[in-house]
Amino acid sequence: MAGGWGGRAVSGVSIVGAGLSRFGRQPGVTGRQMAVQAIHAALDDAGIAWPDVQVAFGGSDGSGLADTLVSDLGLTGIPFTNVKNGCATGGSALVSAVNSIRSGAAEIALAVGFDKHPRGAFDPRPEDWGLPAGYGEAGLMVTTQFFAMKICRYMREHGISEATLAKVAAKAFRNGAVNPNAWRREALTEEQVAASAMVNDPLTQYMFCSPGEGGAAIVVASEAVAARLGARQVRLLSAATRTRGFGSFEVFSPSIQGQGAPSSVSSDAAAAAFEAAGVGPADIGVAQLQDTEAGAEVMHLAECGFCEHGEQEDWIARGATEIGGVLPVNTDGGCIANGEPIGASGLRQVHEVVTQLRGEAGDRQVAGGPRLGFTHVYGAPGISACTVLEAVAR
Repeated sequence: MAGGWGGRAVSGVSIVGAGLSRFGRQPGVTGRQMAVQAIHAALDDAGIAWPDVQVAFGGSDGSGLADTLVSDLGLTGIPFTNVKNGCATGGSALVSAVNSIRSGAAEIALAVGFDKHPRGAFDPRPEDWGLPAGYGEAGLMVTTQFFAMKICRYMREHGISEATLAKVAAKAFRNGAVNPNAWRREALTEEQVAASAMVNDPLTQYMFCSPGEGGAAIVVASEAVAARLGARQVRLLSAATRTRGFGSFEVFSPSIQGQGAPSSVSSDAAAAAFEAAGVGPADIGVAQLQDTEAGAEVMHLAECGFCEHGEQEDWIARGATEIGGVLPVNTDGGCIANGEPIGASGLRQVHEVVTQLRGEAGDRQVAGGPRLGFTHVYGAPGISACTVLEAVAR
């Protein structure tokens, strides 16, 4: 398969530690401090100390260089590589950590992502995305506008109602209300979501996530080390990352290339992850899907293969994606309730699925002990990373 990560099976690699800082506005706490909190939580979870880590990868969009965290963690001299890959930063750091184990370069590796964004919308510079300055002057760098255009087209083509968007956001706030690490911990009704200020039609204020603050860290280990550390490991069956192909309609796109239905980078990454894991979407017991706004979760349900396009209207109406549904999605509240600190989001997703597969999610725990979990992140200008995780029998 093409691509650096390739979607190949990740044999003999387990997640042995997962940690988060709290998400949301934290005056006086820097992004670096949140990263250190998350790392210590992940190390404690794994039952190891910083000197046990042999290699590390991490990054943020705007809160500093991850390698400089060694000033606070300890000057052990290990390789620590900075990663910056938009919303896929955390996932890309995890890719690198996993590959270091698979290659035999290390037996214990760490991935960390963190960010502390100011209030207001993201403010990308066209030049950083390979676009002329005039692109921004014409108003084409507004992400909320892009998301609205994309979901408007999708709703028209597949019979999705605005009421469904409100249901998705209300679910996120309900799940966030029982997640002690979430930013938005007040449940909102569908009516409150629908009646909030219009941002870009049909998406209202409470259908969007907000730039946020937080850190997340994951420790991965070889099969031998994982067995020695105990039974709280979660096996990483596969991982895949892809960039956009021709015909996609991505963030900052002014139009669709080519003819026919747009291609989907999320579909490509998800299909590769499922193929490598030897399982299908129907086998998944809990999932994390990127929900930059409510329409994204709707589209990603189909793009990742969990249902057919257009079936989301019925799925969501009958509660299929609720914590008690057939496919619980974003059980921690997703980006809508947690906000999006860009560097941390992908690893937050992995943390939540690990917590669910261990049966340690408390009030938001999926009943019946799910065996398989899935994570999906999507970011500008068209990159997606997916993982398939498996609970280890306890």
